[in-house]
Amino acid sequence: MLPGPLTPSIHEAATRLGAKLPFPQAEDELQALWRVDVSPSTIRRHTETAGAAYVDVQTAQVERLEQEVPPSPPGPDLQQMSVDGAMVPLLHKEWGEVRTLALGVVEKPVMKKGELEVHTGQLSYFSRLCDAETFTRLATVETHRRGTETARTVCAIADGADWEQGFVDVQRPDAVRILDFGHASEHVSDAGHVVHGEGTDAFQQWLAPELHELKHGQPETVIGDVRRLGECGIGGEAGRATIAGAVAYLEKRIAQIRYATFIARGYPIGSGIVESAHKVVVEARCKGAGMHWAREHVNPMCALRTIICSGRWDEEWPIISQQLRDTAREDRRERRRQRQTKAAQAQAPAVPALPMGQAVKDIPTLSNQGCERQTEPQPSASSQKRPAANHPWRHSPVGRARYQSSQQPAAQKT
Repeated sequence: MLPGPLTPSIHEAATRLGAKLPFPQAEDELQALWRVDVSPSTIRRHTETAGAAYVDVQTAQVERLEQEVPPSPPGPDLQQMSVDGAMVPLLHKEWGEVRTLALGVVEKPVMKKGELEVHTGQLSYFSRLCDAETFTRLATVETHRRGTETARTVCAIADGADWEQGFVDVQRPDAVRILDFGHASEHVSDAGHVVHGEGTDAFQQWLAPELHELKHGQPETVIGDVRRLGECGIGGEAGRATIAGAVAYLEKRIAQIRYATFIARGYPIGSGIVESAHKVVVEARCKGAGMHWAREHVNPMCALRTIICSGRWDEEWPIISQQLRDTAREDRRERRRQRQTKAAQAQAPAVPALPMGQAVKDIPTLSNQGCERQTEPQPSASSQKRPAANHPWRHSPVGRARYQSSQQPAAQKT
């Protein structure tokens, strides 16, 4: 049995529904499907506890990988790896960036509308609210499981952020680095807005052939066209700065925007798998109306969301439930140890405190042999001092009667 009053099947159902729906909706679904009443607070507690247990499991797996360095399982011939970040609302009007890794197997290109299209399937995810360095380390649990190290070719498609390139440096340094086509197009489009205006016919007529050349031709041609926009002198200082920034961005990543070569080799050129992961894995559950999360509850929820959206719940839930049992067993042992410690302390004889200025050597040593219990002598009745003859108590009726009675001989009293 799992810890708590719920049966294992209802415990699992409550946890899964809590990871997929807001907790009040999970309560309604649980009542409708299982005919049991479980409060939203109970569903929330079980969901967060199970998610935290899975976070601990994955963290322990990373530590074991670092210590033992086992061989990576076989990877696919062509794998796509994309990372990116999305913001989630936290308590106290704060926001936190949840970083997500998306991995998938690249399928064979298909012809659609006169062009080759590449799709990626068998997707899996890893998400955490943490800094880039920590995320890069913890994501090893998923890259190892998917065989990223042993895959024949890995296409690392990202938006050009420095931390994303650092992630690739650690996980697969020889990956084919591709700048997401959408982000490259945005920089070309921003430069065109300066000269032709946003949404104008002149802008559309200029942009369409530039993007076609960027996708199927030479990137140097597009960079040259964008650079010439700055020579028109339109847009002032701010406009020239925008155009110069676009040129510098594309020139720095010239090796990552040779899309014609990538398409010919059957490589994907978009990071849509991680963009959709933001919506499916993170935002669908953590960015609902009025939601604000405590920071410590984001990772447990994201950990459960990754296995649900990857279709791996049945594979991972037995591991989570076992971790819950092990944790509950260890908690019981710790409480038992604490009770035993308190009982032993209560039964131990009290050690008398040393008088001020007395040394330990001045205290006589007692042995088990010849020790007798000593008690202080009690004063006898005859040694107690009687009231004086002129004491007011002797003048009261009760006191006078008792005094006269005490003066009579014992024989007369009987």
